[in-house]
Amino acid sequence: MTASYLQGNFAPVPDEIETGELAVEGVLPAELNGRYFRNGPNPLPGQDPGHWFMGHGMLHGIRLRDGRAEWYRNRWVRTGQLEGKPFLSRSGIDLSAVAANTNVIRHADRILALVESGLPYEVDRELETLGPCDFGGRLTTAMTAHPKEDPRTGELHFFGYGFAPPHLTYHRANASGELVESLEVPVPGPTMMHDFAITEHHIVWLDLPVVFDLEMIRDGLPYRWDDEYGARIGIMPRDGDGTVRWFDIDPCYVFHVANAREDASGRVVIDAVQYPRDIFVELWKGISGASNPAAQAGGSGLHRWILDPATGTAKEELLDDRPVEFPTIDNRRTGMPNTHLYAVSGQEIVKYDTATASALVHQTEGAPGEAVFVPRNPGAAGAEDDGWLLSLIGSRSELRVLDAADLSHVASVRLPRRVPEGFHGNWFAD
Repeated sequence: MTASYLQGNFAPVPDEIETGELAVEGVLPAELNGRYFRNGPNPLPGQDPGHWFMGHGMLHGIRLRDGRAEWYRNRWVRTGQLEGKPFLSRSGIDLSAVAANTNVIRHADRILALVESGLPYEVDRELETLGPCDFGGRLTTAMTAHPKEDPRTGELHFFGYGFAPPHLTYHRANASGELVESLEVPVPGPTMMHDFAITEHHIVWLDLPVVFDLEMIRDGLPYRWDDEYGARIGIMPRDGDGTVRWFDIDPCYVFHVANAREDASGRVVIDAVQYPRDIFVELWKGISGASNPAAQAGGSGLHRWILDPATGTAKEELLDDRPVEFPTIDNRRTGMPNTHLYAVSGQEIVKYDTATASALVHQTEGAPGEAVFVPRNPGAAGAEDDGWLLSLIGSRSELRVLDAADLSHVASVRLPRRVPEGFHGNWFAD
């Protein structure tokens, strides 16, 4: 019986193609000069990786310039795993033998395909793989798929976690892309830490009760919910010695953080998509079959934590019970106060006001991918939502462009093929 994550909109495509001059409905803004890349799992023909998350990484790219869509192409990330190398052998762990299937970012003119279990892979602007990146031998742990670039300094903050000590390591690369700091962060045990956050003065850690369990490998990924582990959020000063102040919170799990910031009183405010225990457990079972967290979040909601260092207390509130995932912001506001955030839910793209949690909705007639914000003029001051949202609707073979201010439909780029359900994408301006 064919696994459900190999069927329907999840079914992998069998090959790499390249086409020029794509059809456009509407008018593409002339300011959109660059490339949209999206990453996701895509096993080779005939392969069953045993879990949706384990398929080989495939990048899909669309080139926009001067109001035209010049090309579409897709390429497997040519990793050690794709070549058949084992991740774990008698000689140890090979951090290059990974899928590189989760995210794709650009930092210091280097484009990296990411997965949290190992090293990033560098690719070029045409999606060809250049090789694994260990920052000149300085990166000896895995690298999260959700690093944070500080828009004020250009530094890239990230971490690695693992099932063997050190369980959590913080890393910082400077604006030139050189890894300049690595610091072990003590935690009680090996957990699945998918995301984190930064603020102006802090690194924000999510130490949550989904733990490594080797016996779970038969189900695809060796992680399970542990009622005994507890749940807490930590804030670590960016200029300190690695000491973390922890705040206990209600048990939950977080795949993705929208943003974190400091308010006028010095409190740390975190907005993220939160899963209570029962909802997470059911979702985790489904992901091993066919549930895309973005399309079938099943009860996740936009949540806020306010951590007060003065009192040592954590306040929690549900901002919206709509099931959403893949929260995004204008990345120029990372770690700073932001007025808007975007998310996807079912067949909707949602825009939130962070002060009121009021929502504006755009219907997509198909499960939308993560909505990536592109500013109209990246170097100029202006309204935070002055720009566009790009979302890949794979089942419709469409890259949709919305006006971020009112979510009106600006244009659609018609792709030459269906794009399988996947994870994260980004816009790389020329």
